[in-house]
Amino acid sequence: MKNKVLTVVSTIMLFVPWTILPLRINFQWALDYAHIMIPCYAAFMIFGGVFTVISYVMAKVQNNLMKVCMIVNSSYAVFGVAVFGLMICQQIRP
Repeated sequence: MKNKVLTVVSTIMLFVPWTILPLRINFQWALDYAHIMIPCYAAFMIFGGVFTVISYVMAKVQNNLMKVCMIVNSSYAVFGVAVFGLMICQQIRP
């Protein structure tokens, strides 16, 4: 049961970062609050990557879907770290 729950949570975390696209396209408020939304999405992507890796390695949930989730969520996490790095560089540069 634990394996199924962790797999479902990791699978849902695959699709959440893509919800920023329809929000930014269809709603003006999403463009106005992008300075808040983008770091929140980046933090969620990092959390999803860490959660999936921990589930895969420590909880030993190693089915095929979890392998796909680990690859995709890990790449999301790397992208989220890059976004935070770019935001920090932008704040440092005059």
